[in-house]
Amino acid sequence: MTAPDASDALWEDVAGWWQENFTAGADPEYEEQILPLALDAVRSAARVLEVGTGEGQVARFVAAAPVGDAATLDRLVVGIDLSAAQIEEAHRRGEGPAYARARADLLPFVAGSFDAVVACLVFEHIDAVDAAIEEVARVLAPGGTFAFFLNHPLLQTPDSGWIDDQILEPPEQYWRIGAYLTEASTMEQVEKGVFIRFVHRPLSRYVNAMARAGLLIEHMEEPAPPPGFIARAPEYEDAATIPRLLLLRARKVGA
Repeated sequence: MTAPDASDALWEDVAGWWQENFTAGADPEYEEQILPLALDAVRSAARVLEVGTGEGQVARFVAAAPVGDAATLDRLVVGIDLSAAQIEEAHRRGEGPAYARARADLLPFVAGSFDAVVACLVFEHIDAVDAAIEEVARVLAPGGTFAFFLNHPLLQTPDSGWIDDQILEPPEQYWRIGAYLTEASTMEQVEKGVFIRFVHRPLSRYVNAMARAGLLIEHMEEPAPPPGFIARAPEYEDAATIPRLLLLRARKVGA
């Protein structure tokens, strides 16, 4: 593993906050949407890698499910994350997967090691995005699946959000979209005293990188925010037709 940098240290600082607010049933978007979508995408895969596993909730959920209809077939699930605090917690929680500390752009596995790779809301925090996508393609076996979850690159662009303009006559309500075509990193305060670094890229940036790496997109989903999220964030109800999540499901082409 390469030496950590300042952004790596940031993830150590927020690991506890993440574990408290987004795992073990605390977050309805994971419980009602991300976990079942991830399992559905890799259900038939016997060897699964999760890139950016955090404390391992997606990896554990996948590991606990049968491989397709073969209820007796064990599934190998591995999770990697650059945060030592997250990997330590993943080991503590256990329940099936193996874990390692590693970077997405330097995966410590031989080519073709996995039938599926999952990345949930990770690549919008990675600078070396092209190398990371190439690594995903490298460790996938031919025909393998890449389940790629992103905060929606268009509709969740920095400075996007619901506008309730009562000055205009008649009043207008609409979803404002920020500088979509501008690739840039921002440090966002997601909660008082909690800062997360995001790298915004237009969707074409990801799609073209996947195409160059031999990852053919076969399916795309833009699910509406789930009921549990709306219940906890009633201010979002008027914007419930605006997706927060994008899922691209791709297949590794080639022999």
